Formats: sequence, structure tokens, C-alpha cells
Amino acid sequence: MRRSKGPYTVIAFKTVRARAEKRKGGPKALARLLPAKPDPKALGNLGDDRILAEMTRRVFSAGFAWSVIETKWPGFEKAFLGFKPGPLSLKPDEFWDDLMKDTRIVRNGAKIMSVRANASFVRDIAREHGSFGKFLANWPSSDEAGLLELLAKRGSRLGGNTGQMMLRFLGWDGFVTSRDVVLCLRDAGLDIAETVTSKRDLAKVQAQFNAWAEETGLSYVQLSRICALSIGENYAAEKLESMMGGDE
Repeated sequence: MRRSKGPYTVIAFKTVRARAEKRKGGPKALARLLPAKPDPKALGNLGDDRILAEMTRRVFSAGFAWSVIETKWPGFEKAFLGFKPGPLSLKPDEFWDDLMKDTRIVRNGAKIMSVRANASFVRDIAREHGSFGKFLANWPSSDEAGLLELLAKRGSRLGGNTGQMMLRFLGWDGFVTSRDVVLCLRDAGLDIAETVTSKRDLAKVQAQFNAWAEETGLSYVQLSRICALSIGENYAAEKLESMMGGDE
């Protein structure tokens, strides 16, 4: 079954899900691979230090081996003083200059300075909304595109996939435009580029996920994961269960 969506035609999500179920060994096997529905209350209770920590983890992980960042992470926590936005945003230039030589972290100058900028960003949003977690918890999943635009404009190095992965790991209910998710959307009939970078294509992705969420009642993270599992490299369900995390 195909549904008309403006100038293009997109299949109903039940077709995507049926393909994912077939690839993974049936409905029960697929269900085991799906993330739990995100909890806005838990997100709203997250401390601003944990928000800034996750921002930093995703910024440093972008284009770098995640395993290296994870191994060094205890050093990051110490070097950046537990990621408390207020104190960090007030640190003088000398503090940040010293971090450029600190072997406890990955010494990438631009990414180190992004922590300084993002500390101020988190602090400012918290002042406006009570906390950054509350701000995120109140932002609707139907407008992830708008949230990503805000992160890119007001934050530092939080555009594109980095912002999407940060939201995913924080527990915000959204999609990720990974290679397989985009492949799924294009295969379903959505007229977008192979890599989603334009506002126009992101708006199309948002509209389609909104339509599928209305059709199915599933969370956006579940829709996104099913999309990814329905196409591309068909890893065994057992391997995927052992690998389960925030990425698609």
C-alpha cells in the first residue's frame, strides 16, 4: 500500500515493519531489538552537568574512534571539572589554554573550545527554562528539525549527526538520519538525497516520521530503529542485541 504525500508517494509503515520482522526472525525478535519508549520525566530530571557531558562526548566522538573517547572519559570528567556549566563558563583563558596540553583528554583545540561555548549555551537555556533537561523534555518530537536548527545556531559543533546522536543518547525521542535510515526512507519513496544535509530534505524526513508516528503510535526512536533494521547490512538479531546502543 502506498500513500500519497504531496509530489511523491511513500509506503505505509506496516510494509517497512513487515520487512524488518522478516529480516530479523519475526515480530518477537524485532521487538527485542527496539529501544524502550523515551521517558520525558527522566529527561527533565537530568542535571545540566550531564547534558554538557553528553554534548562533549558526542562532539569529541564525531570523526574519531568512539572507543578512544570512552577509554579516556574518566579523564574528561576530571579535566572539565565534572562539566558544571556555571563554573566552566567563567573559567579564564588560561584554564582552556592548559587543557590544550592535558593528556587526560583528546587535545583537539576546536573541540576543547566548543566545551567552553556549550557551557554558556547550557547555562543560558537553563536560565530560560529551569534546566536544559526540562527544555528538551518540553520540545515536541514532531519538530526535531527545529530543535536541530537551534542546537546548530546556539550551540557549538552540535549540527548534523552530532546533534541527533546527542539527543538520542540523552533519551530524547527523535530519529537519526543514519545511512540505513535514509536508505529506508528513499526506498519507501521519499524524495531526498542520499545524505540528508539540506533544510528541505530534513523537513521531508520530519514530515514522514510525523506521518508514521501518527499511523503507528510508535515512538520516533522505535520508528527510526525499525527503518534501519529493515534494510542494508542484515546482521543477525543476536549480534545486534549485543551491540544495542544509541546508533542505528
